[in-house]
Amino acid sequence: MEYLTYIWRPVTGGRHAFPIAARKAPSGEAVTAYCGAEADAAELHDRTEVDWVREKSCTECWRILADPS
Repeated sequence: MEYLTYIWRPVTGGRHAFPIAARKAPSGEAVTAYCGAEADAAELHDRTEVDWVREKSCTECWRILADPS
């Protein structure tokens, strides 16, 4: 049983939140963040701590995930 419903990844010029299913998408498949930003699924894997620290969190992803409605 998985408890996570989303993951944060530093891609497309920011740290974006993606649905957890995006982790299993094959390379070459487009995945969409909550804010609408798209990335190749391959970009979600093999990120370094430097990639993570260098990018700012997407405020639109934060806003969407924080909205209880």
